[in-house]
Amino acid sequence: MNASAQRNALTIDVEDYFQVSAFAPHIARGDWPRLECRVEANVERILRLLDDQGIHATFFTLGWIAERYPAMLRRIAAAGHEVASHGHAHLRASQQSRLEFLHDVVQSKTILEQLTGQPVLGYRAPSFSIGAANLWAFDVLREAGYRYSSSIYPIRHDHYGMPDAPRFAWRPRGMDGVLELPVSTARLGRHNFPAGGGGYFRLLPYPLSRWLLRRINSRDGQAGIFYFHPWELDPGQPRPAGLSRKTRFRHYLNLGRMEARLARLTSDFAWDRMDRIFLEGA
Repeated sequence: MNASAQRNALTIDVEDYFQVSAFAPHIARGDWPRLECRVEANVERILRLLDDQGIHATFFTLGWIAERYPAMLRRIAAAGHEVASHGHAHLRASQQSRLEFLHDVVQSKTILEQLTGQPVLGYRAPSFSIGAANLWAFDVLREAGYRYSSSIYPIRHDHYGMPDAPRFAWRPRGMDGVLELPVSTARLGRHNFPAGGGGYFRLLPYPLSRWLLRRINSRDGQAGIFYFHPWELDPGQPRPAGLSRKTRFRHYLNLGRMEARLARLTSDFAWDRMDRIFLEGA
């Protein structure tokens, strides 16, 4: 039974294990096509979980993945889920020029729309790589036809983050610009605490994650935004050599417990797609 009448947004970043930014020094992009892909089987597990719970979600999907698994993408859309863009080749927005970024987000949007026959309204930058230094990216997203983004994480992190950014929906480039929808944080003291999934959800005890999301719903009166990756349900994935201890800890911690935790999370709260929660009536 859902503990809250407040709908929260459930989001999945559709990429494979070898595309994680922390693996970039160890796995060359040119090797991607020959590596074992596990994303299709993992997405099928997610689709079954969501179907069992009667939940619709938003799948931020790489164009690179969609090109190789078009049937998977069509199954996602046919099940009533929103398909949104995660860029084409998992390139950080902060490492691209304006023209390169435009090409990436247009290419991804075109591929996803052609495969699903549905408009793609949302974008999430790989590794939450939009911040204070590249807010121009929102002008490019608007030019490319996107209506919302979920690309700024208002926390301090060694790889990303804009801790002074608003915690809830805002328009970085003015009222006519793209709507930014940050992944959820809870305000504890003077700091934002991650409350929206990813590795933090695998690290923290489940009751704490549940408490944080309930705090956002009740104290802030806001919808939460939660995210995870298909590879996070896959403890059997290949393990590249040479990873640092910190990278191994972040990536592999509690993978075997993730599916059961997600089942609890989806049962404890009400969930829906990003576009239905934040764009309807906007």
